[in-house]
Amino acid sequence: MAHVITPISRLLVANRGEIARRINRTAQAMGISTVAIYADGDVNAPFVLEADTAIALNGKSTGETYLDVTKVLHAAKRSGADAIHPGYGFLSENQAFAQAVIDAGVKWLGPSPEVIGLMGDKLSAKRLMDEAGVPTLPGIEITADTDIVAAAAQIGYPVLVKASAGGGGRGMRVVASEAELMAAVEGAKREAGSSFGDDTVFLEKWLATSRHIEIQILGDSHGNLVHCYERECSIQRRHQKIIEEAPSPAVDDALRSRMGDAAIAAARKLGYASAGTVEFLLGDNDDFYFLEVNARLQVEHPVLGDERSALQRHRQRFGARANSRRRGRNAVFYPRRDFDQRSCHRGAPVRRKSGQGVLAITGSGLGLEASYRGRGALRLRRRGRQRDQHAV
Repeated sequence: MAHVITPISRLLVANRGEIARRINRTAQAMGISTVAIYADGDVNAPFVLEADTAIALNGKSTGETYLDVTKVLHAAKRSGADAIHPGYGFLSENQAFAQAVIDAGVKWLGPSPEVIGLMGDKLSAKRLMDEAGVPTLPGIEITADTDIVAAAAQIGYPVLVKASAGGGGRGMRVVASEAELMAAVEGAKREAGSSFGDDTVFLEKWLATSRHIEIQILGDSHGNLVHCYERECSIQRRHQKIIEEAPSPAVDDALRSRMGDAAIAAARKLGYASAGTVEFLLGDNDDFYFLEVNARLQVEHPVLGDERSALQRHRQRFGARANSRRRGRNAVFYPRRDFDQRSCHRGAPVRRKSGQGVLAITGSGLGLEASYRGRGALRLRRRGRQRDQHAV
């Protein structure tokens, strides 16, 4: 019996700001009506004004609004939305929220709750990737019975103490010698426990001169998977990405093919059906190792070597989770340089013009309410054919 495809007619965007505007724009171009939800301070924000319908969540903090599952689901029911797109951040990787959306009879435009749960645990993710034949770094979980000193010696210094839950660089410590080890483990456990409610940490080999390369993936509910090439994310501060670039200057066609195949193998092992990103460390001699899967659309998703891919990412995500079939292999690679730069700006308002090849994404003076400023308050995306075209 043929599978019946039910198109999306009204989409609630469970997010705010830049990503909500991108989703609104794409959905409306596809003939899908959009619903915005908003906190008190966002009442006149562009993402609210541009949506076809807007529903107040009646609160000021994120906990009272964008993170309140009950309010978001009530807004979906009230608006008649038949699908929810979580964007990134907020509830996008909340397994319970994803399941609640599905249980309410609403399409969830994201990875399955099961995949979200698996990828929220880095140790479980590493075990799955080992089974899939995806290269991983040597690692050992720290339990009450672990001889931590012996485990670190077995892996070999330097080692990284890493939280199993969460992300964003929290619960991570680089250890160069045995003298630093125990303090680093205790510090990482405290930070992980307070940040994520789970103090499980593990030891992993630290590659001091590695690059951070990630591969964007797309899957549909028929088992079709493609990757969308790589981003270079090696310029970081405290394990937080500052500049992303596509394509990576360190990746040639042969390595791109190998890393893309590994990303597809990882996604296939998970039964992945949405947009996501597989992150790798690239070491010497073009050896690479699995880091994690981001089971969501990423902040830097527009940074791609194919200049047409950012809009397609959103269109394809709608299709992937509405059960439409993705056909064909990866698109032709168009080698343009695409950068995303994030910096903190707490002074005078930002006055950057957007134009062809330049997109000022956020910043004070661009409609941000004060309660949302201060975290990567300026993002600037630029595109061109040469790296020296991106001086800011």
